[in-house]
Amino acid sequence: MQIALEAMGGDYAPRETVAGALLAAKEYRVKIVLVGNQKAIEKELQGNDVGGLISIKPAAEVIKMAEHPVAAVRRKRHSSIVLGNQLVKEGRADAVVSVGNTGAAMAASLFGLGRVKGIDRPAIGAIIPTAKGLMVLVDAGANVDCKPRQLQQFAMMGALYAQKVLNIANPRVGLINVGVEENKGNELTQATYSMLKNSKRINFIGNVESRTLPGGNVDVAVCDGFTGNVILKTAEGIAMSLFDLFKQQLASLEVEAGSQRINKLLAELKQRVDYAEYGGAPLLGVNGVSIIGHGSSKARAVKNAIRIAKESVQSGLITAIKEQGTRNEAKG
Repeated sequence: MQIALEAMGGDYAPRETVAGALLAAKEYRVKIVLVGNQKAIEKELQGNDVGGLISIKPAAEVIKMAEHPVAAVRRKRHSSIVLGNQLVKEGRADAVVSVGNTGAAMAASLFGLGRVKGIDRPAIGAIIPTAKGLMVLVDAGANVDCKPRQLQQFAMMGALYAQKVLNIANPRVGLINVGVEENKGNELTQATYSMLKNSKRINFIGNVESRTLPGGNVDVAVCDGFTGNVILKTAEGIAMSLFDLFKQQLASLEVEAGSQRINKLLAELKQRVDYAEYGGAPLLGVNGVSIIGHGSSKARAVKNAIRIAKESVQSGLITAIKEQGTRNEAKG
């Protein structure tokens, strides 16, 4: 297996992206192609030997975080993110990973890999930790305005991802709404509810309120990208704020006995709520494995994004989405 990593993307590239690639190569024993400025990458690789698992694909251009995504992808045909997707398109890589400009990563995958037949729009499937395990939030930001048919497709792809990659046998799918009753919400959610309710291939449990998501009442939470992105960023902020508050309260207590255990519990808690532990989110619906990570990703997050890419390839996720997309296309 070979994974293309956009080495120049993100706030800490190429230092942290290359470091993450080295960690992934050693731990997962996968081949990684670092796409980007050859001299800069070689400098970061100095003194590291991973048995030929790391190679370099030179790229003359870089799309910066602040650039307009679509315009930059069209203008910079030799950028690291465009060439990374090209490697997948040509069969020279099995997946592409980027922690750079999110919009550019989506545009490059959409233009470079194309959509799966029967899927109207790709969607981001973000992994969120809950009290009972992991949950897929889809769409987490790719599509601000959606139609009911598209939300139904997001539900299908999210359920397949939960099943194939998270190993959840029969994922519970919930539609994010302002209430649990069937008649709640706006025109979009009401129409989507009816479609999901009548879908025989989705384990739809009904409407769910966002406040119940941390409790783990669903395995897949479905919504438009505007709502999903707000939920995702709010959840990240609240989790880290509560963690810091908890640390401050403990520091104010004069506790000596058991402090080592408390420190261990704090470390475990931080690991559970830290986005770096989950690496990146798949762009579901494009014709290939494309993983998009946080722009502030450091080595551990990059390593885990590569792990997500590896697991997505091994699980046959894209094939499963293609099969379901073909069925959707046949239904019209």
